[in-house]
Amino acid sequence: MLIEYCGEYKYLNSGGASGRGSGALICMDIAGILNKAMDGCVYSYAEELKQGFITVGGGIRIGVAGEYVTEGGQVKTIARATSLNIRIPHRAEGCSDRVFKAIFKDGLNSALFYSRPGLGKTTMLRDLTARISHEHRANILVLDTRNEIGGAGEVYNLGETVDVVKSCEKLPSLKSAIRAMRPELIVTDELYGENDTAAVKFARDCDIAVVASSHVCDRDYLRSLPFDFFIKLNGINLEPEIYDKDFNTVCNNSAYDSCGGAALGRKEKEGGGIRRTV
Repeated sequence: MLIEYCGEYKYLNSGGASGRGSGALICMDIAGILNKAMDGCVYSYAEELKQGFITVGGGIRIGVAGEYVTEGGQVKTIARATSLNIRIPHRAEGCSDRVFKAIFKDGLNSALFYSRPGLGKTTMLRDLTARISHEHRANILVLDTRNEIGGAGEVYNLGETVDVVKSCEKLPSLKSAIRAMRPELIVTDELYGENDTAAVKFARDCDIAVVASSHVCDRDYLRSLPFDFFIKLNGINLEPEIYDKDFNTVCNNSAYDSCGGAALGRKEKEGGGIRRTV
């Protein structure tokens, strides 16, 4: 059993985390752990397993490796699990301070967090959502497709002005939710593919700001997406890089107030006390 702690992989033994493999705990019942996580009800998680993971209480995500059974070019199920990747989410209050002050201090904007997996995109989305809700009292809709932002079963406190739609396909759910919930900002995770891009474009065409995340790091592809700002995450406890839609650096790392509203050309939007970059 391995655990990632402070950015490093360590062995898990009876005394805790160690850099040495001697005495490391060995799990002999992968199937039993997975069955327990699903409360013995495999059919309830069948659709999630097709994507290689399940999400359980508190937004804990369990990735599953093993024998993938495919049909018609798509994963049908996982016949035999050989290893698990258990990702335990948490609140990191204040981690989005720099991004908020650079982009959202004076109002709502559309922004995309991007990085390779495991560098804190969802944690950043969670903290930023709560901060925007508290500071601007904006009506926020969270499309939580994998039950990770708000959590499954145990809901994180994302803010008093936040509505959460769970376990959904982005495009049809977003179209319905815009009519039903009247959001000023939509927050969602892991954009990929034409349908997800179409969902963001639909929201932007409706004059609704979108904050999202993506594993894609290719700038040519990112430029094609309808966002005003891009935030590259570089690692735990490292400063993010903040760019405008043309990938010009928005601010430097010397001080938060270097990202003032005048430099970004913000204009006040009439009504509701909300400002948005134009």
